[in-house]
Amino acid sequence: MKQYPRLVIAGTHSGVGKTTVTLAILATLRERGRQVQPFKAGPDFIDPSHHRAATGRQSRNLDGWMLGAQGNLGIFTRAAEDADLSVIEGMMGLFDSSSPLSDSGSTAELAKQLDAPVILVIDGSALARSAAAMVAGYARFDPAVHVAGVLFNRVNSEGHYKLLKTAVEDATDVIALGYLCPDPKLIITDRHLGLTMGHEQSDRSLYHRLAKAALETVDLDRIESLAHSCAPLAEAVNPLEHCRSKTVRIGVAQDQAFCFYYADNLELLEAGGGELVVFSPLHDAKLPDDLGMLYLGGGYPELHGPALAANRPMKSAIKQFGAQGGTIYAECGGMMYLTQGLRDCDGR
Repeated sequence: MKQYPRLVIAGTHSGVGKTTVTLAILATLRERGRQVQPFKAGPDFIDPSHHRAATGRQSRNLDGWMLGAQGNLGIFTRAAEDADLSVIEGMMGLFDSSSPLSDSGSTAELAKQLDAPVILVIDGSALARSAAAMVAGYARFDPAVHVAGVLFNRVNSEGHYKLLKTAVEDATDVIALGYLCPDPKLIITDRHLGLTMGHEQSDRSLYHRLAKAALETVDLDRIESLAHSCAPLAEAVNPLEHCRSKTVRIGVAQDQAFCFYYADNLELLEAGGGELVVFSPLHDAKLPDDLGMLYLGGGYPELHGPALAANRPMKSAIKQFGAQGGTIYAECGGMMYLTQGLRDCDGR
């Protein structure tokens, strides 16, 4: 058994501001000198890219439906091994899953698997005492889920926050941990697949602004205390402990057009004997030498269609690689790239 300080950031529903709150907490903890390990519930590439930009550490995905309890525990304990504490950003609403009758695959299920306290994010912009009813419902819906704290987003003033805090703490045992004010400078721009990626931020100014906002109105000491209140966890089996010798070179397409990869998938390929070699379908004229396989992941080929189409030497190299019997694994945007053509949102 080992101590892994940890907490889950969950929301009442999608769009409540989980990512904003999570990034504010991550950025503030980093500025406090903490090594904080981020995680994201569910199959998501975009939020983890911001986690990495905010913390300087690779964010990991946890998913009850795809990975199961032991898979989640293994990824969590391996990544959190050298961290001061871990923060897991949930998905959708706390109890939302594929079923209306169970928590399978939900943030709530993940919180139970990791025995982690939950900080509930609520949009407080148009609430007063009703916030207490909301918190009471989420805290009591499943007694096995420990909703320990609540953090209000989009609250305009300290006076408004005090009304919310008083109402919640009078009616429940849940601690009010602070609030964030609405601020256009804290908003991450979005597009058709969600938020823009973390690596598309020109610098760290967004994360500094988020940290500054949290330092003014969020009780970071209480949040750290909650994370350190967790019970120890059993260390899971590490599938990367026994790595095979390198037997195949795998070309991994990685640039602005192809950026959707799970770090654990890449590490499992390496553990299975793969030597990963990065190349760019946007900028490189040829494939790396001596490849046995190509891995074309997802991303935004539709945003870079003209540049990808103009790089004829790379297209020819990939076509020739396949014609000569080379193995090509493509998913999402990578599969789109292998088709005869793409039509973008403007009909081009």
